[in-house]
Amino acid sequence: MPSLSPSALSFSPWDMFMNAGPIVRCVMMLLAFASVLTWTIFIAKSVELFRVRQTLRKAEQALESANTLDLGEESTRQNGIAHTLVMAAETERVRSQDIVDDNEGLKERIVLHLERLEAAEGRRLMRGTGLLATIGATSPFIGLFGTVWGIMTSFTGIAASKATSLAVVAPGIAEALLATALGLVAAIPAVVIYNHLARQSATCRAHVADLTALVMRLVSRDLGRMQALTKTGQVVRFDPSRMAGE
Repeated sequence: MPSLSPSALSFSPWDMFMNAGPIVRCVMMLLAFASVLTWTIFIAKSVELFRVRQTLRKAEQALESANTLDLGEESTRQNGIAHTLVMAAETERVRSQDIVDDNEGLKERIVLHLERLEAAEGRRLMRGTGLLATIGATSPFIGLFGTVWGIMTSFTGIAASKATSLAVVAPGIAEALLATALGLVAAIPAVVIYNHLARQSATCRAHVADLTALVMRLVSRDLGRMQALTKTGQVVRFDPSRMAGE
């Protein structure tokens, strides 16, 4: 291996990447792709969660101002999960109309259904973030593998050329250490972004839980009115055709 003068050596990241061996170069490209993927997920999920928070706030206001479950259904027709929660409660109420004096049982069945919908929404909000956790956990070790391989290759070349000058050793070690640096560049933002998105998702799940509580309040209010009308001798009936037509 010919010795190089200090002026001929170049330690820019691009030059070190181009001079690295094929294995180390593949590791660097993999880590660079992981870093790009991390920031892509961050931008996409941030926009998605921002829109979800706005939608959930509007749904809360709509359900807060609604006086009955039917009015809640009308005011949330363009509002995703809120409309799904209201329709689930309405569907269960219609299906249970033949069960007399079962208000508590009806509430329990609605709560069970809404809890499952709430859990499904929580899983949907976290979709895609698991990849960030994988990148954050594995990138340092992938970079370390590239470093170990690069140093091993460098020492093998030194032994073959029987040259021990710093000018011969330094470039190979620097190229190998670049893989570890890229591993940290990919891992640190991935961990930070994952924690940030997890907090944002938790905020959205809290809003969904608030929607569930608002829906149950409307259900309880409607059942209370129905019970009061029944006591006064008025007959209250649900119209199944209304549900079929929606």
